[in-house]
Order: sequence, then C-alpha cells, then structure tokens
Amino acid sequence: MGVSPKLLGDGEHVVVSTRTHAKALVGPVLVFIVICAVGGFLAALAPPDQDWLTLVIGALAAVAILVWVVWPFLNWFFASYTVTNRRLITRHGIITRRGHDLPLRRINDVSYERQLLDRMLGCGTLVISAASEQGQILLPDVPHVEHLHLQITELLFGQDLGGDGADRDLGRR
Repeated sequence: MGVSPKLLGDGEHVVVSTRTHAKALVGPVLVFIVICAVGGFLAALAPPDQDWLTLVIGALAAVAILVWVVWPFLNWFFASYTVTNRRLITRHGIITRRGHDLPLRRINDVSYERQLLDRMLGCGTLVISAASEQGQILLPDVPHVEHLHLQITELLFGQDLGGDGADRDLGRR
C-alpha cells in the first residue's frame, strides 16, 4: 500500500499511508450475500433435467459478483492516501491508475467532517483547501481522520507553533 520509496525525492519520507476505510466494502458484501441467496434459490427451482439452466444461473451470478463485488473491492484495495513530509499523494484505479500530488506548501486549510456513522466506525472525510484550480480536495472515508488531520496540521504549521525553532532557523541564514 502507498507509494514506492523510489518515487520519493531526496530527503522525502512517508509520514502516513492509508486507504479508505473498510466501510466502503459494506455495500459489496451485502450485494454478494443477496446474489448468492438469489442464485441459490433460482438454481434450486430449476428442473433437475435442465442442467443448462443451472449453468446459466451460475454464470449470471458469477458476472454479477465480478461487477458488483470484485471490482469495488479491487478499487478499494488499490486506492491509497499518502502524506510525506513534502506532499499529499492520492492514487486510485485498477487498469488505469490515476494519481494526484499536492505539495504541502499549497495547502491553505485542513479540516474534517464526521457524520454519526463515521464516528461509530472511526473514519471521516478530510477536507483540504488548496491554492489550486480544484479549490477543495475531499478524501472520503479516511480511517482515524482526526489523527491524519493532526499530522498534516503539524507538518504545515508545526514549525510556526514553537517560536524557538523558528528563531533558530532565522539565525542560521
């Protein structure tokens, strides 16, 4: 999961790497259960002398499972959010990989939203306001969103909080 170390610049290191919360898989699991139940019920109703009908039902169930269960799982598995000491990196996609890198210096504000279900499951949506054409970037269903929010905030504004460190840096220039 995350970004390969060979894609990081000199002095760049991964602070945190995660993927969307497993709650994204609840729908596909429920669909899997329904497909299996309906497929099994229809196969049981098929006359015993018509094996081809059972095969057709099985094939349709397999295709439905591939489309509505396996594909969403693979999308979830191959998506990642990575924060380094220099940038926010998002990657997603199975066949066509898509990615977005946002330098931390372009981030203006970081906030999060947690609805009731998110609070119960320990996740939320990270809202990043950036100086870019996109304006806000939403990272949905981030596990431990408060912790990630804190880590990004410390990367962005941490050096300004402890006046001593900023004074020492100015003294070296």
